[in-house]
Amino acid sequence: LKFDANQGYQIDAIKSVIGLFEGQNKEASKYIAGNGILGIYPNVLSISKEDILENTKRIQEANDIKTDENVQDLDFSIEMETGTGKTYVYLRTIFELNRNYGWKKFIILVPSVAIREGVIKTLNITKDHFADLYNGTPYRYYEYQSKNISQVKHFADSSNLEIMVMTVGAFNKDSNVLYSERDQMQGEQPISYIQKTNPILILDEPQNMEGESTKKALENFNSLLRLRYSATHRNLYNLVYQLAPYDAYQLGLVK
Repeated sequence: LKFDANQGYQIDAIKSVIGLFEGQNKEASKYIAGNGILGIYPNVLSISKEDILENTKRIQEANDIKTDENVQDLDFSIEMETGTGKTYVYLRTIFELNRNYGWKKFIILVPSVAIREGVIKTLNITKDHFADLYNGTPYRYYEYQSKNISQVKHFADSSNLEIMVMTVGAFNKDSNVLYSERDQMQGEQPISYIQKTNPILILDEPQNMEGESTKKALENFNSLLRLRYSATHRNLYNLVYQLAPYDAYQLGLVK
């Protein structure tokens, strides 16, 4: 399989997200949070919410999107028509955020096992492509499994780019695993390791994550920011890029 790295509309979607954090210090995330005998490598935000608000307005204006004053919560929506490479776009956005700002901890949240399998498959088949594009940047990806909870520890203490893929059911149903104290984690709850990393959450089909219990569970991740990718958002949070059905049709991307 050959992936085209130069699709203009995909690059526009990626740049729209990268531009939100212009001014972020790449060195900030070299900071290591002490945690007993463990060092945790968190994502660190060095710019103010005011700067992000200004960046957001600039990007929304450039993309002909009504500006939004609600950037207190760092939640951003990217709307892309089905079949236009949404998964590829957010995976490549992860690499760009890492390259530009040094952020390393990413959790992709998906609504179903089928979508999770699709994301893992895309990660498998893009390995060579991303190695070429990003000079062999070391990274690890895997699906979250409650029976293999030591992954969470590796996620937290790794100094490389980490991409964990998790279904909503995993943190809703298996919350007893995430919230129970574990011997292999010095008696800490696995969720506390995730919280200390300030992960960046990528929400795939976030319209399926609008239930009250899911929203509450999402807050427990203590995320640095959230990026929401869908063709059919139920609620728009700081929309920064939009490839609507008409645009996709005009570009010959969908029939």
